[in-house]
Amino acid sequence: MRELTEHYLSSRKFYNLNDMKTKALLLTACTLLATVQATAQKRAERLSLENPESFSMILMGDPQSYVKYDINQPVFELTTAWTADNIENLKIKAVLVTGDLVETNDNAVPVRSMANQTSRQMWESVSRSFERLDNKVPYIISPGNHDYGYRSAENGRTCFPEYFPVERNNKWNDALVALYPNRNGDQSLENAAFEFSDKNWGKLLVISSEFAPRDEVLEWAKNLCTSDKYKNHRVIFLTHSYLKGGAKAERIVSEGYKITPRNWGQAIWDKLIKVTPNIRCVICGHAAEPDSFEGHVSFREDKNDAGITVPQMMFNVQALGGGWEGNGGDGWLRILEFKPDGKTVSIKTYSPLFGISPTTKQFAHRTGKIDQFDMILEK
Repeated sequence: MRELTEHYLSSRKFYNLNDMKTKALLLTACTLLATVQATAQKRAERLSLENPESFSMILMGDPQSYVKYDINQPVFELTTAWTADNIENLKIKAVLVTGDLVETNDNAVPVRSMANQTSRQMWESVSRSFERLDNKVPYIISPGNHDYGYRSAENGRTCFPEYFPVERNNKWNDALVALYPNRNGDQSLENAAFEFSDKNWGKLLVISSEFAPRDEVLEWAKNLCTSDKYKNHRVIFLTHSYLKGGAKAERIVSEGYKITPRNWGQAIWDKLIKVTPNIRCVICGHAAEPDSFEGHVSFREDKNDAGITVPQMMFNVQALGGGWEGNGGDGWLRILEFKPDGKTVSIKTYSPLFGISPTTKQFAHRTGKIDQFDMILEK
């Protein structure tokens, strides 16, 4: 850099190279320019697995607060773009989404106290974000209360199948094994089962359900799990509303939504999880407490009727990054690393929003007890 600068200066007669102040000033300017260019060329942070023999799944909390304001929408697209960029190095087999894709399912007039987008604009935004993952990795969504009715599950109508038809992502072709009709009697990914395999883990089944699933959905899931074809698979059940946030991690007994028929968290445990021996894990979202990470997460373990311990995890982000009217969740997601021992899932909490810049990447990893831990999916 010094030689280049002096060559440049010597070719300009109006500069006096004997003027040391001039030389020092210009050398400093060129050095700063080179530093800025080098910094600008650094790409977004890529992560790696703790064990190269592991694979991972990415868990995304409720996206609704990202899409309800147009200014927040790029934050969620950043999380899906980062996920697509890390498919290979994190060996991502699937992306799990806890639902509430939008703030209102079918509302043509924005509720300006809580959003500046119509429902169609929200659906278009969240659909556009998931385009980053289409034909690259299967993503599995359990729709939430805000994805039904007009504003929040007044009935069972949803725009979800319109924006996420089965044909949309060809990676679903490799994994999708079963569907159950939605509340309108249509075949939809609202109630769906996906199969994955790994040399260390064997066969896994991920089942997603509609919000507050009907009895017939729970019966379908139970029969699928215990069928001859899948009874030796370990099952992860993905649903929207199941656990409250906070240290107690209580299962939800009742909520005020009008949608019927329905089952809340405790009934889902009693009718499905507790009595189905190969369901090894439950993952949900829904609960939130403004700007409290502790209020957006919870975890508990209980033994089912077969004496097997079942981890149950709630993860959400919607009121982080400024509360209900904030940026939508600061980009937080979870990386679920399935270790090669075939039973340990190591969980890390990470934000691509902070990780994208060298200036903020020191804030991108949450490492507290509620953010980074292991859970065991018994064989």
